Amino acid sequence: MLSHLGVAAFRRLDPETAHGLAIAALKALPLPGAPADDPILATRIAGLDLPNPVGLAAGLDKNAEALRGLSRLGFGFLECGSVTPLAQTGNPKPRLFRLSEDRAIINRMGFNNAGLEAFASHLQHRPRGSVVGANLGANKQTEDRAADYVLGLRRLAGLADYFTINISSPNTPGLRALQGRDALDDLLSRVAEARSTAAPVFLKIAPDLTAAEVAMIVEAALAHRIDALIVSNTTLDRPETLISRDRGQEGGLSGAPLAPRALEALKASRDASAGRLPLIAVGGIGSGLDAYRRIRAGASAVQIYSALIFEGPGLVRRIKHDLAARLRSDGLTSITEAISAGPLTER
Repeated sequence: MLSHLGVAAFRRLDPETAHGLAIAALKALPLPGAPADDPILATRIAGLDLPNPVGLAAGLDKNAEALRGLSRLGFGFLECGSVTPLAQTGNPKPRLFRLSEDRAIINRMGFNNAGLEAFASHLQHRPRGSVVGANLGANKQTEDRAADYVLGLRRLAGLADYFTINISSPNTPGLRALQGRDALDDLLSRVAEARSTAAPVFLKIAPDLTAAEVAMIVEAALAHRIDALIVSNTTLDRPETLISRDRGQEGGLSGAPLAPRALEALKASRDASAGRLPLIAVGGIGSGLDAYRRIRAGASAVQIYSALIFEGPGLVRRIKHDLAARLRSDGLTSITEAISAGPLTER
């Protein structure tokens, strides 16, 4: 994962084996620090000052164990998890599929992680100067899902810079039902009561929602003091354009084919929130142009993961360089100005 040759070698391995080796490498290798970011990329979201708007999406570092290595790749912020109160093995293997011809991934991992105590222990040794978020999930066998999110919020208070309530993974049965209004009101009211620090709380939603459903979630988020919306998680949809052998596997699809759907979900969130709720875009972002398009569509920041599997860690630097160049080319001086400039005209 640490060079183009390394990326090619990793792609010859079983996807989950490659993932484990990448985490091990990020933990062990003495990586050089990233150069200072171009000041034009600095941004602020929900009270968090970010040196650049390119973040790592949840899923790569589920147990917050490789943050030191990840912090040296140039990300503006890192999101680790999803973490559940109790350790769980996740779904049976194989459960991770690389769709190389489509630049995509299908996963049905099922929140495999080492649990809150291991996660908390790792966060106690997190690198200084990095903005780190904790993505919270619920155990598969838990009947009271909202209680699991409250447990995570309380146990990790003071250890993470922000929290993400993940109710949009398609790989834990019944989890997405929490996006319904009654269940969402119950969850978010309990989360609001459990907040004991000033750390912001974000909500991560699915891309497979109607505009009306997005509008309902936005209003619920505002009513319960959620600080930002992450748009969006993986999709259960299978575009007809997919050609890879494993395109029919069950699970959530991420990567390049998700981009159009994730962009539409972002636009629906922008329209519904009307500037009242910051947005973070994720899903199919693999270039500076992709990142710029999401920012112009209303996102204060973006997150990447799947594209790293195909492009390697140098992608972070390339996105930032291209993003800064595009801002200046359009006569803009900040990410905030780019958001205000409105959707990008295709050219």
